Amino acid sequence: MTREIVFDTETTGFDYAKGDRLVEIGAVELINHMPTGVTFHQYINPERDVPEEVVKVHGLTYDFLKDFPTFEKIADDWLDFVGDATLVAHNASFDINFVNYELKQIGKPEFEWSRVVDTLEIARLLFPGARCSLDALCKRFEVDNSSRTFHGALLDAQLLSEVYLELLGGKEPSLLLDSKKTKVEKNMETTQQQRTLRPARNFALSEDEINAHNAFLQSKIKEAVWNS
Repeated sequence: MTREIVFDTETTGFDYAKGDRLVEIGAVELINHMPTGVTFHQYINPERDVPEEVVKVHGLTYDFLKDFPTFEKIADDWLDFVGDATLVAHNASFDINFVNYELKQIGKPEFEWSRVVDTLEIARLLFPGARCSLDALCKRFEVDNSSRTFHGALLDAQLLSEVYLELLGGKEPSLLLDSKKTKVEKNMETTQQQRTLRPARNFALSEDEINAHNAFLQSKIKEAVWNS
């Protein structure tokens, strides 16, 4: 049995090293890549203001968040929910770095990168050069994201769980997590095989073109290296 936690976070900004903090965590449990209906959701008091430009993204003001517990108060619940499962996130470095920073501040062990799956990396391997945002992938896989008027951690985790299933091959993904790399490689090989390879074309020069070229070289280029 493979247990995974697809999760997303919302924050006060982009840089935890400059004082930005978590304000929301949402997560969905998968067993053998399929949602079980078990979820985790928590708003978090960041103990600082939330910039107006960020509120426009996720809609969470400090006035709303101030009555919720701090990360330290919910950390054990979050860690118990995750357990030893694999963590799945879109642009995982952002979410994991924020969560690990918060864990470090309260003396809790940080998540190791070996247990993290980044769906953004998978999407970029499968669709090189294409837009790979969560919205773009929802559109590609016809996942309904019409209710996503704001970024919300639980909603985004639920959408990502559907996208993740599609990235692994659709409704019948392999039961082995390690197979995701194989699926990506097979997809790329199939794409290469489907490309039409055209035979080399011979662009032969006429005698007049050859003579005109030689005349140009003799009149315009003195002491040409190919004549030495």
